[in-house]
Amino acid sequence: MDGTDSDMIEVESSPAQPVRPPPSSSSGPDQDEFVRNLLAMARRLIGQNEPSQALHAVVMAIRSRGGDEAVHQLLSRARELYTNKVQASAAADQLASLFSEFAIAEVATPKYDNGDQPIAEIDKSGTSILSETGRKQVMVDAFSDGSSFVCYQCGGLVSTLRKDEHYSFWCVVLLFIH
Repeated sequence: MDGTDSDMIEVESSPAQPVRPPPSSSSGPDQDEFVRNLLAMARRLIGQNEPSQALHAVVMAIRSRGGDEAVHQLLSRARELYTNKVQASAAADQLASLFSEFAIAEVATPKYDNGDQPIAEIDKSGTSILSETGRKQVMVDAFSDGSSFVCYQCGGLVSTLRKDEHYSFWCVVLLFIH
């Protein structure tokens, strides 16, 4: 006999509500009272944070009514419900994760100022130096992470940190206009 069995015996024999099995041939009010007492004890045990002992009391109540077959059916049904709940919970977690990823992607998407536009719109003609030298992917990568933009005027790839300086001092097209 292990520690949990002795704990169950102590709980069952507590003076608050003694539970004794009815005579084996009884199927009337005595057995109904026995089952009610076991279920009441199970509720108290749940309240005392003793779920294993509460389950044991419920199993005893089911066994006294329907035998081992009823216990087996009940436990199979409980396992099925638990498995379905776990699967539903996993699906809900996966859906929440997808929503989080979409929200993060939306927040991380760079917002374009008046002078900035996506490369697909700006570089249709392929006038940038990187496009002309066959390194357009470098431009796409730098633009997509938001660290750079393509200048409207000269088609150059410029760091967003140096936007003002580019327009003021380095843009070849703007330098010739001024």
